Amino acid sequence: MTCGHCATAVTNELEALEDVSSVQVDVISGGESSVHVASAKELSAEQIRAALAEAGNYALSGTR
Repeated sequence: MTCGHCATAVTNELEALEDVSSVQVDVISGGESSVHVASAKELSAEQIRAALAEAGNYALSGTR
């Protein structure tokens, strides 16, 4: 992600997932941006990948 528009697209798709209560995107221009998601239930990597694909051409590089 390189801009606010990208961050908004990703935030909207992740917030649409069931049980997600908040999403925080830290955009790092020219680097890997980080996304923090708070959810009542654990999200699968596939759920996250699908939301990122819906938002645009974004990839999941790691989870914690």
